[in-house]
Amino acid sequence: MNDDRPDRPNRRDGGRGPNNGGMRFSRGLFGWFLFGAMCLVLFLLLNSRGSNFRTLNLSDVWRQLEAANVRMIAIEGDVLKGEFLSEVPFPNMGRVRYFRCELPPNASSGPLLLELLNKRNGADIVAENTQNLFVSIIVPLIPWALMIAFVWFFFLRQLRNSASGAGMLGNFGRSRHRITSKEHTNVTFEDVAGIDEAKEEVIEIVEFLKNPRRFQRLGGRIPRGVLLVGEPGTGKTLLAKAIAGEADVPFFSISGSDFVEMFVGVGASRVRDLFKQAKENSPCIIFLDEIDAVGRRRGSGFSSGGHDEREQTLNAILVEMDGFDTNDQVIVCAATNRVDVLDPALTRPGRFDRQIYVPLPDVKGRLEILKVHGKKVKLGPDVDLARLARATPGFSGADLAAIINEAALHATLAGKEYIEMEDLEEARDKVRWGRARKSRVIDEKEKMATAYHEAGHAVVQYLEKNADPIHKVTIIPRGQMGGATMALPEKDRNTLSRSWCIAQMKVCFGGRIAEEMFCGDVNTGAMADIRQATALARRMVREWGMNERLGFVYYGDDDSRPGTPFDLSFGGRDYSEETARIIDEEVKKLIDRLYEETRQIIQQNRDRVEAVAKALLKYETLDGQDIDNIMRGGRLTRPQVDNGSDAAPRRAPAAPAPAPGSAEPGFSGPAVPAPG
Repeated sequence: MNDDRPDRPNRRDGGRGPNNGGMRFSRGLFGWFLFGAMCLVLFLLLNSRGSNFRTLNLSDVWRQLEAANVRMIAIEGDVLKGEFLSEVPFPNMGRVRYFRCELPPNASSGPLLLELLNKRNGADIVAENTQNLFVSIIVPLIPWALMIAFVWFFFLRQLRNSASGAGMLGNFGRSRHRITSKEHTNVTFEDVAGIDEAKEEVIEIVEFLKNPRRFQRLGGRIPRGVLLVGEPGTGKTLLAKAIAGEADVPFFSISGSDFVEMFVGVGASRVRDLFKQAKENSPCIIFLDEIDAVGRRRGSGFSSGGHDEREQTLNAILVEMDGFDTNDQVIVCAATNRVDVLDPALTRPGRFDRQIYVPLPDVKGRLEILKVHGKKVKLGPDVDLARLARATPGFSGADLAAIINEAALHATLAGKEYIEMEDLEEARDKVRWGRARKSRVIDEKEKMATAYHEAGHAVVQYLEKNADPIHKVTIIPRGQMGGATMALPEKDRNTLSRSWCIAQMKVCFGGRIAEEMFCGDVNTGAMADIRQATALARRMVREWGMNERLGFVYYGDDDSRPGTPFDLSFGGRDYSEETARIIDEEVKKLIDRLYEETRQIIQQNRDRVEAVAKALLKYETLDGQDIDNIMRGGRLTRPQVDNGSDAAPRRAPAAPAPAPGSAEPGFSGPAVPAPG
């Protein structure tokens, strides 16, 4: 909807002109005054030698005059000033070049002048007062004049130019938003993939702004606000950029942290200024990125009060959003990944009428995202984006973009003409776990312990029918890991079954048990496995109702309940000490039982664990087909790779996929994904 009316403010600058109300030095009267004052101060500094004068006795000056070592003498009232031809050393004063001395009270300048003329010995004698009226009267007024000019320029002038909402703080009270139009962005809805449902809801908003009468025909009103919710990297900000690229209306974007300053009340002033300009340029869209910086729940704790700067900013947002007229076609779009901490008054209908969840992409969405980013690079004929999409469960859109970029850099450094599939797989592992440290020198004993550790993981994962199929095992350090056993999920999981959780815990135990059984010692490398298994067991007992003794009761933390200064529950929990003791007993009981079952599996398959470990020591990296061949009693016939190389051929028939999760220093088993 274009508006060419001449009296309408310019939409790109908010109607404030190209200077945007900022401070700039004009070349008018004040500019010339400031320039002249600076020149005067510089002249006085260069010509002032008052700080170099040393007070001497008249007799000392007289002796230097008789020695013809005086260049100039000036009589200024009852003070005698002068300059020596060369520096003269004096006790407790060092070397003196400029001198001054006070005349006796009864001395007369007439006889003194005659005596100086008789003994001048080449010295210049000045008998007039050199301190003129300008220096004595005008110079002391210069600092005051500069102070008044500073106050006028930085405060009064700014107050006059920003009287609408800026207040006495001048430019501090103005909104720091950025205005983006369709012509100034290269992102459209075609660049957004993998989040079709969220994109469809946003397209409705754009259509309403383009043709509001179509929706108002049946009595519908414009949505007040749209809240984009999702994990980091899922494309919330990208979706907002696409709105700016598709909607032919002004797009005001600002971050939540831009509202807060060190001055109290500045955030609220900026909110009012932002919404005032948005109303003047309606229809338009306001995008508040990371709104949780100012929109957190109020009244939670001692430090939160009515005069808190963040709360004043939030109150201003609430008032502005709820104060829209029906015809004010202004939509507020916000993004956050912490919707649980937002104030309920902010998320209620009438302010943010819609909450659009932007999820992690599924396998179809990942393929679409890879295609979008793959158009920007040169892909080789062997690249299979569908295989890569199946190999990246749990990856966000930002992760997938990073994979394409890392693969392009890897292929460029290798001198290739295009990106190959091995570049994409290496980039996937680098994004998830970090760069392979092929040059790291590893002690043979530590390398053997790592091999048996990863062999224990691999054997248990291969034998457990409820575990994910194994993809690759390596003892090459990558990132903070000393080794890794990577799984191949058959599908994206939105829920976790009890049988899968038990199998996953057994896989975590396999590394420590094999290491202890074959090496006779244990080390700190199993810390990640211990943490993952403990966290999984505790969530099974406390949160997921997978324990018969505790039953179908939730004992986890309630994140939705606001904190209070005085918590009357049992030590901050919603259950008693007896229940806490039972929870600990059941978690320990579950872990001990599964640990013993895993020990029996390793004991019954000692030969297989040893065969996998020896193959890892020889080849350093084994893929899924290699593991299957070893477990069936076969031998590997492929050539041995160079020491430190992670170039083992990948012959697994299915697409590789690392198990999602975080890694700890040392050895690393398959990570436990977060439940859907």
